[in-house]
Amino acid sequence: MLHRGRESTDGDGGPAVPMAWFYAEYIADELLRTGDLMPPTSVEFRAGRDALALTVFLSDTDGELSGIRVITQLETWLSLTAYDQPWQEWVQERLDGLAADDAAASGRGAPGPDVVLAVEAWRWLRETELLAPDLNAVPGGGAAGEDEGPKVWTPAWQLGLPLGHLAIHLF
Repeated sequence: MLHRGRESTDGDGGPAVPMAWFYAEYIADELLRTGDLMPPTSVEFRAGRDALALTVFLSDTDGELSGIRVITQLETWLSLTAYDQPWQEWVQERLDGLAADDAAASGRGAPGPDVVLAVEAWRWLRETELLAPDLNAVPGGGAAGEDEGPKVWTPAWQLGLPLGHLAIHLF
């Protein structure tokens, strides 16, 4: 999947189209929409989509994620997005390795458009903070509703990753 995006769509040697990244985003989008966890226009949805797209994109080590293989990859994605896994370290290591491999393979010294978009998604997930319920708050502080309870600023990936994990379960 990673190297298919290097070709232009019209065969004239034009700009490379990041098809592998677009396909990973499409899969992530469909999983989240199927789960109907939040509105597709919300920033939380974007966090879930980007976290899932990174998981899909970076877990495709064979470069052949086809439609039928999506179903066979669900268990892998579940294990990668599980609460007790060091997902953020895995993402950074895979991105670093892919960027170096892609730059060397291209002969240009720079990664291709798929990796560039994946790096940008990871940057957004790390640097963007979302106001989310404080799951570590002391219980019994009163009967607060969802919108009334304590909230904390959380990196987008920390909110998006569990949403993505839940969307895979619901699929």
